[in-house]
Amino acid sequence: MNSDFNVAVHALVYLDHKNTRLSSEELAENICTNPTRVRKVLGKLKQAGLVRTREGISGGYLLAKPAKEISLRDIREITGTTFVKAGWRSGDPDMECLVAAGIADVMDGIYAELDQLCATRLSTVSILDIEQRIFGA
Repeated sequence: MNSDFNVAVHALVYLDHKNTRLSSEELAENICTNPTRVRKVLGKLKQAGLVRTREGISGGYLLAKPAKEISLRDIREITGTTFVKAGWRSGDPDMECLVAAGIADVMDGIYAELDQLCATRLSTVSILDIEQRIFGA
């Protein structure tokens, strides 16, 4: 997993909280990253219809739909985030031992199931839910 998911969630929560147009510089300062990174991630969100942009001095980013309608699963899919995935596979499919030859595929299947469970759970959490957790509402 890379940080695109975190950057996207943070930016969307902050945009909803501020309820005004914010520049990539303002977002980057709050996210603690650089504006180029913010523009890259928010470009994906714009393409997916979650944010709108305006150019110029009074330009910046705005939410394009209510925060309660944006699920973390939406963001997961837009950013291509996988939460459960093995970074290394044991065994060798060419070995005679059935354990060594078969374990990697079995484990990959288990990880895929776990990642799907994550996606299902994320579909029940919205940007508004995250904001409410922050502010204890």
